[in-house]
Amino acid sequence: MIVEFGHFALILALAVAVAQSILPIVGFFRRDPALMAVAPKASLMQLLLVAIAFSALTYAYLVSDFSLVNVVENSHSEKPLIFKISGVWGNHEGSMLLWVLILALFGAAVAVFGGNLPQTLKANVLAVQGWISTAFLAFILTTSNPFHRLAEPAMEGNDLNPVLQDVGLAIHPPLLYLGYVGFSIAFAFAIAALIEGRIDAAWARWVRPWVLAAWIFLTAGIAMGSYWAYYELGWGGFWFWDPVENASLMPWLVGTALLHSAVVMEKREALKVWTILLAILAFSLSLLGTFLVRSGVLTSVHAFATDPTRGVFILAILCLFIGGGFAMFAVRAGTLRQGGLFAPLSREGALVLNNVFLTVAAGVVLFGTLVPLIVSAFGGAISVGAPYFNTVFGPLFGATLLVVPFGPLLAWKRGNLLGALERLWAVFAFAALIGLGIAWLNGATHLLAAVGLGGAVWVLVGAFAELWSRARFRQVGLAVGFRRLAGLPRSAFGTALAHAGLGVTLLGIVSTSAFQSEAILEMKPGDTATVGGYSVTFDGVRNGAGPNYTEQVVSMTVRQGGTVQFIVEPTRRFYTTRQMPTTEAGIRTHGLSQFYVTLGGEGRQTGSLVVRMWDKPLVTLIWLGALAMMAGGALSLTDRRLRVGAPKPARQVAPVIVAD
Repeated sequence: MIVEFGHFALILALAVAVAQSILPIVGFFRRDPALMAVAPKASLMQLLLVAIAFSALTYAYLVSDFSLVNVVENSHSEKPLIFKISGVWGNHEGSMLLWVLILALFGAAVAVFGGNLPQTLKANVLAVQGWISTAFLAFILTTSNPFHRLAEPAMEGNDLNPVLQDVGLAIHPPLLYLGYVGFSIAFAFAIAALIEGRIDAAWARWVRPWVLAAWIFLTAGIAMGSYWAYYELGWGGFWFWDPVENASLMPWLVGTALLHSAVVMEKREALKVWTILLAILAFSLSLLGTFLVRSGVLTSVHAFATDPTRGVFILAILCLFIGGGFAMFAVRAGTLRQGGLFAPLSREGALVLNNVFLTVAAGVVLFGTLVPLIVSAFGGAISVGAPYFNTVFGPLFGATLLVVPFGPLLAWKRGNLLGALERLWAVFAFAALIGLGIAWLNGATHLLAAVGLGGAVWVLVGAFAELWSRARFRQVGLAVGFRRLAGLPRSAFGTALAHAGLGVTLLGIVSTSAFQSEAILEMKPGDTATVGGYSVTFDGVRNGAGPNYTEQVVSMTVRQGGTVQFIVEPTRRFYTTRQMPTTEAGIRTHGLSQFYVTLGGEGRQTGSLVVRMWDKPLVTLIWLGALAMMAGGALSLTDRRLRVGAPKPARQVAPVIVAD
């Protein structure tokens, strides 16, 4: 009965979404406050109904209701509780329901926290959210119904894909969806602005918190997915340019550009048309990612579905919103005022350059991701892999990082490059010294690594140059300098922390890519191998069992200079219901580095196993940097200036002449 109640709630949610998508727009054109007032109430009702549906599906997983096809295909009575819960979104139907739940959550958040929005803008924003909700609720109910019953309930379920039975995959999809769906608010604000034909600094102030929140969640989702692939799949890497990884990277790049563009628009009322375009593009790339994962056009460990029927429906949604958004932009953009002018050498100019690099980088990733699919559709075959992305994307993103420390040190409207260079010379000297030191210690074989590490230090230390400059410690002393720092807005600290996090991540990427040690060999009990500065002894194998699997655990002792440092235990598991083997890497963190061991198949020698080992220096900085970026974004989000209206330009006052 609870399942039927959830299904009925989902149908009612579709009806409410239709009302939300039509009535407020009609009210806007008729200037009818009563009809516009429907939008907030409908968005709250939609959240309640979708939450009921999601709770009903979760209940079915918790009690192992094997009368539901979705539960049979993705659960098992002996599966641990946490994976019963994560199994709700560990499949296509459930993950789409989570997608719509988050969409309804964001719409309700605008209704509750958008009290400072003009009624017309709020009504139009929520109406656009209603359009999106209507499309995806219709998609779920017609092609991806999670409440489909079996005529005869099954005795037991087929279990969840073992690769997805991991804490990382319990966290990764919700975070990623919060990022993807969060950009729908930016899209809704952009379309609402085009409908009204009015966009100004206040609009940028209203949209910035939503873009920032989406960016934080998307950063978290990408970082969590990267770490999950690193430790769970046994590849030993953190990024593989997989098409689905690219699908999350593209909206992140454009969302980062949108975040910086909105700052320019808020401060100077410039880049209005460009900001609207980026808002449409960020959500369009999020929809593209949804299409790639669920259409069956590609094969990936990250992909949820391979049903082309669903792919056609999502493609129609894609064309409707992307095509409709760009069509409206083409029709209305010419009626929008361009805003304030600025010199190329200014803070606005630096942010525009940042935008150019980021959007071109996103275009490069988009090209490399879609070309194989397009060629394949015409019967050909082409592979675009890491060499292309590293060669083309790397220099573009490197150029972006080079500019990062300059932007905050340039003045608005017209900047002074020499002044910025004077304040950054010590940072440049320190970064150059680090790069030269790395090159001298490692020789010509690591010149690129020396450049990369110097660049990482440049971004990391340069991120705090603006704070140092604004504190003016040398001029006013420590006490006054710290008081000046305390008086700065939180967004200044948040920006510095986010930029520093980018430098930390780059430091981890370059260090582990250039200086990691690796060994692949056959080992059996009693054998010893050397990796980097460590000797590793294969101690033995023991058998074990989990709730729904059996396992072989290999124990290895790692020594350095004859002293035991730690023990690693890579594992091979076999999930009996799925009849599927998996490997669990043995990872030990020492300092900021990690020792990583994974198992292959049986070796050629009797009783031996293929073992792959890495010593990865500073690899944890990759994800610690992402945490710093997220913390910087969250700190900026608490800035009170994002909760009040944008300042109005001061009126020109005639100068007063004072007589001598």
